[in-house]
Amino acid sequence: MDLDLFAGIYVSDLRTAQPWYEQLLGGEPSFFPNEVEAVWELAEHRFVYIEERPEHAGHALQTIFVGDLDDRIAGITERGIEPAERETYDNGVRKITYRDPDGNEIGLGGAPVDEETP
Repeated sequence: MDLDLFAGIYVSDLRTAQPWYEQLLGGEPSFFPNEVEAVWELAEHRFVYIEERPEHAGHALQTIFVGDLDDRIAGITERGIEPAERETYDNGVRKITYRDPDGNEIGLGGAPVDEETP
């Protein structure tokens, strides 16, 4: 099955939000479709974008599952962002939550530690 995903997050100001998302996602946007949006391609045909819409900012909730959770968290920390919350569920799945300056929640999830190693 082909799957394309565009997950959007409303922010109050694109120019102030963009640097925070660059730190979180590890690079500059992949493209700018217009003057109020910035788009990052996380994997082939899977995108996260921020859009300036002050009246809706701060209400997003996104979770992205990754295979290299610990490496990603370490990279984000090195780039200057600390998690707002760390959780481990009963089944061992871990979730690390970040909050942007508007209060949007972006979670990174990963398999239990013992399932990540071969």
